[in-house]
Order: sequence, then structure tokens, then C-alpha cells
Amino acid sequence: MIYHPSTKSILAGFLFVSASVLASTASAQTTSSQMNGLKLSNDQPIQIESDQLEIREQEKKAFFSGNVKVVQGTTTLQAGSMVVHYRGEGSTVTQGNADIEKIDVAQKVFLSSGTQQATADKGYFDMAKQLFVLEGERVVLSEGQNVFVGCKLTVQMASGQAKLDSCGGRVKIQLDPKSQKN
Repeated sequence: MIYHPSTKSILAGFLFVSASVLASTASAQTTSSQMNGLKLSNDQPIQIESDQLEIREQEKKAFFSGNVKVVQGTTTLQAGSMVVHYRGEGSTVTQGNADIEKIDVAQKVFLSSGTQQATADKGYFDMAKQLFVLEGERVVLSEGQNVFVGCKLTVQMASGQAKLDSCGGRVKIQLDPKSQKN
């Protein structure tokens, strides 16, 4: 199934943090930073593949299950399941005119955009609030040798403001000095 640019982007906000942005806030219980590289992307088609798709028009939900893969440009999302919640009278996912309200992803979530990657147990995208959250026992963001580990990543997609929360202890960051630009 392919969604066109007129549909709110399912992958909105999947461009991840540059290691240099968070470098100054290492080893805190919560890490906050401005993520200028984070952008909404509505200008490219979205391709979705899964083992199964169930659309419940009455509930305004589309259930993708089994090896879900979403691709938009250089950004890829993979998960075991994804539920798209939409609204609007007369709107349907199959016609590409759905107003997407929220997207839930679960079961080994993997996101990749260019050289940046993130893994989590589950996540959601609140399109109205332009909020993106990844959660799990271990949320890992990486770019090359730079690695950020916590339990909850919250990103304001419009502003790029991001926060990485710990797992009850401390946020862990490993930085490779060779990756820093002079």
C-alpha cells in the first residue's frame, strides 16, 4: 500500500539526533536538547508492507501486522505491528485521504534515517500534538560509534526539542571523539 504526500506523513519526525547535539548533556537522569535535524516530511510518498492488513472503517483504524516495513525516502521503520488511527467523515486509508491522528508501533521497533538508527520495544506518533515517543526497557539511538541509551525518547516534531529519560538510573551516552566536526 502506498500513501501519497497529501496524507499526513506516517514517518513524520523520523530523522534522528546528531551526536554533537547531545554531547554537552552526557550522563544525566534526563537529557534534553534541541534536535535541529528533526523535520516533518510530507513531500515524499510512503510505502507500507506487512504480512497482514486489516482495516476497520467503523473504528477508523488500520492494523498492519507481521514484518511491518514503512519506507519514505531514506527513512525506514520496521516493527512487528502498527496501528494507524484516523478521523474524518468519508475518509479512508484505502483512498489515501485519511487524516491520521495517531500511529502506534510495537514489537521490536527499528528506525533508520541516513546514518542514524533507533531501536525500542514500542512507540507512538501523536500527529495532532506533533509528538513522537519511543519506549522500552532499552531505547538505543546511534549514529556511527555514538550511542545514546535510555528508556523513553520524547520528540516534539515541530520544534525538534527532544528528551531522553533514563531507566530509573542514568542516561548513558558513548561518544566517539573522531565523529566531532572541527
